[in-house]
Amino acid sequence: MIRVRDLRVDYDNFCAVRDLNLDIKAGQVFGLIGPNGAGKTTTMRSILGLLEPTYGEIIVSDVDIRERPEDACRVIGFMPDFPPMYDDLVVWEFLDLFAACYYIPKRQRPDVIESHLRLVGLWDKRDSFVPELSRGMKQRLILAKTLIPDPQVLMLDEPASGLDPHGRVDLKNILKTLAQRGKTVLISSHILSEMSEFCTAVGIMERGRMVISGTVEEVTRQVMGAAVLVIEILDKEDAFRSIISRDKLAGPVHEAASLHFEFSYDGEPEHVSALLHRLVTAGIPIVAFGRRKEGLEEVFLKVGAKEVS
Repeated sequence: MIRVRDLRVDYDNFCAVRDLNLDIKAGQVFGLIGPNGAGKTTTMRSILGLLEPTYGEIIVSDVDIRERPEDACRVIGFMPDFPPMYDDLVVWEFLDLFAACYYIPKRQRPDVIESHLRLVGLWDKRDSFVPELSRGMKQRLILAKTLIPDPQVLMLDEPASGLDPHGRVDLKNILKTLAQRGKTVLISSHILSEMSEFCTAVGIMERGRMVISGTVEEVTRQVMGAAVLVIEILDKEDAFRSIISRDKLAGPVHEAASLHFEFSYDGEPEHVSALLHRLVTAGIPIVAFGRRKEGLEEVFLKVGAKEVS
């Protein structure tokens, strides 16, 4: 887990991070979102121990990083955006080199290398030289290297940069597996569509401050307000409208297209389920039913608009 309290980082007369609080639980994939200059990189460098904050408390896996930096670094794996590579090594040799640096016994290294290459989908490239890999493959190779010492906390800076759609799906599955194993994952990225795919929780930064944080659902609900239900039916429009009008949680119904309706709904999941049950029981022929999914782009833009105002 990661816990940050009252973090402040000053560069001469400029405050890059101001009184920031952050909580990331074990098993969470947390996305740090914000425009350039928001303080994301400074926050990550402070958590990594690469930057001395002006003041504040940083706890990583129950270790105070300012008091015991070496112990904290042992539980953190960091994957930078543009990591250095060794062009004269083949893929398995690259991982073997770092496995040796992590004091993994020589007899265990072949199994460790194979398991990590399979995890990131590079086993078929084990005998290829590093320069022969695509940008996305190099990203996955660095991720495999980062995972070798089995860190409890994983910090990734722009991890999906250069990945093709298949590679992003692989990365999403890898992060999901790591979260299921109880790892704490912190991702910084400016590509919000990718963050929607990868993250279970997010924090939005503006001008050095944490504006809002929480699970993706909590942040979306707090910023965007009541959910919007999208329903498409085949007929019985009058009966449909009658049921919706009697539901006190439902807002005005808007017909987006023929027999395709949208309306705000200020209810919990159990209320939504009950509404669906009433519609089905009334014999309404439903083609599609669900919440309109708000992307992190919309959430971020609305938060930014609030900050400006």
